[in-house]
This record gives sequence, C-alpha cells and structure tokens, in this order.
Amino acid sequence: MAQRLDVLEEKFLKTIKENNLIKENDKIVVGVSGGPDSIALLYCLNKYKKILKYSLVCAHINHLIREDSTEDELFVENVCKKMQIPFYKKRENIIALSKKLKKGTEETGRLVRYNFFDEICKKEKANKIAIAHNKNDNGETLLLNLIRGTGLKGLEGIQEIEYGKYIRPFINISREEIENYCKKNNLEPRIDSTNKENIYNRNIVRNKIIPIMKEINPNVIEALSRTSKIIKEENDFIKVTVENIFELISHISVDEINFEVSDFNKLSKAIKQNLVLLTIEKLIGNTRNIDKSNIDDIIKLSERNIGNKYMELNKKIKILVKNKKIFFTIIK
Repeated sequence: MAQRLDVLEEKFLKTIKENNLIKENDKIVVGVSGGPDSIALLYCLNKYKKILKYSLVCAHINHLIREDSTEDELFVENVCKKMQIPFYKKRENIIALSKKLKKGTEETGRLVRYNFFDEICKKEKANKIAIAHNKNDNGETLLLNLIRGTGLKGLEGIQEIEYGKYIRPFINISREEIENYCKKNNLEPRIDSTNKENIYNRNIVRNKIIPIMKEINPNVIEALSRTSKIIKEENDFIKVTVENIFELISHISVDEINFEVSDFNKLSKAIKQNLVLLTIEKLIGNTRNIDKSNIDDIIKLSERNIGNKYMELNKKIKILVKNKKIFFTIIK
C-alpha cells in the first residue's frame, strides 16, 4: 500500500501542478533566510527535484540587522552543503541603506532581496525564483494594502506566480502547518526575534490586528485567502478586457507604445487605469513603484491633450502627448 503524502507536501505539489509553477528542466533560485518558511520550502523543493526534474540554487541575504544574523547565514550555508545545492550569499546593511535611500527598512530589504535574486538568476541562467510566502503572509499583505489604500490589484494579495518568474509554492499553506512540518522533519530553522517586535507595520498586523480579527472569525486567514482568490478572478476578467482593447488601439514599436488620444480618452477611467498599467508592464516587464497618483497624472496629461507635454516615471518611462497621440517610451 502506497504511503500517504504529508498534508503540507500534498498542498505544495497541488499548488505547483494547478498553477504550472515548475516545468521539467527549470532552474530555480530559492530565497532562503533560514526561518521556518524558507527552510521548509528548500527541503520540499530538494525532496521533489528528481521526481519533477528541475535543479536548485540557493540565495541568502544577510540584512545585518540582528546580532545573530551571521549565524543565520552559516546555518543556511551548511544546510545547502548537506543538500549539495549551490549557495550564494550577500551582506547588506539594510538600516544604513534605508537611510541613504530615504525608504523604510522593510521596503529597502525587499528591494535588496529581489535585486539579489534577479542577479543570481542571471548568473546561474535560472528561469524561476522561489519565495517562501505562505497563506498568513498573503492575509497580512491584503490587510496592509487595504489599510494603506489600494485598488483591486492590491486586494489580490500575494499570488502563486508573478511575472511568470517568481513562484510561491507555499502560498496555500498556513504558518502553523509549516512550523509543524519543521518539527516533524527535525529541520530546526532559525527564529527571527524581530518578528515579535511591533516596530514594523507587518508585525503590528500579525501580532495585534489579526488576533483581534480572530475573535470575530477564528478562520480569518482562510477567509482572507479566499477573498484574494475571488478578487484575482475578477481582475483576470478585467485584464482580458483591457488586453483586447490594447490590441485594438495600440501602435507598438521596439521601445515605444502609443495610442490616439481620442481613442484613449473615450475609455472609462477604470479601463484607462488598467490600460496604463498594462502598457508599462509590456514595456519594462513590471509595474513596481507605479502608484495611483502616477496613473492619474498620465490620464490628466492625455485629457488636456496639450502638445509636447511630458512626464517621466522612475527614470524608466517617458510619457509624451504630441500630434494628438500619447506616447509611452523607454528611457535609455
């Protein structure tokens, strides 16, 4: 009689299969901090790599925030040695860098991590980056976006796959399930003591707001996960609609996309907002750091239809109104 799969591993494999996260011969960079989530993810990915026929590389960022951060680094390195997985590390003083960039430490840490993962992806000629976000992370993100003020995209929370590259096989697994899995398999992950410090917005949501919400609905994490999936389905419908409109009214060249101002202006505001985001994504591959005020400014620029007026976004894209057209051009 075949042995039943572990519940966590069953969910892990189901998420991979249903969302086509991993294909044969993929090379995956795994972001590993040393905590329960990332160590369990590395363990599962390593366990099934021969069956699913992919290869792994590990990337670790030492944020130099905690005194014991170097111990985390050594722990992850030793785990990779035992698993015979190539290991890359980077040390970055996140607190000093956040002051220099005038950004929060959470935002700076995320920026450094993703840039490093992308760097290793290119170096190793990998095509996927696996991140250990779980169901609780998804709920926390949805609430954080709601508190900050967000559109429907923000209410999607964290999805299984992003930009065809960033994969999250644990997104349908709870933090409790991951911690139990670590105990069951004697993984002995590192524990980040700062997770209990309510100096970061995410920790306030995790340690204060969600426990209060659980008094109303003990299954609030599951409810938030369900909400994010419903919103994603609605957004997928909007995306298909906008894609069809884009095909009808866009004029595309190598580094530029333009629309007739008259075609663009007659669209509803919701469609225009999504069309701007889609255009930016098609040009530079993502819409990171593009907020609602940026989109509103682009719409106003088009509505005014004054020739030779332009604006720039993140030093990457120039938006210009000229000859009754609105141009989106990559800045070189």
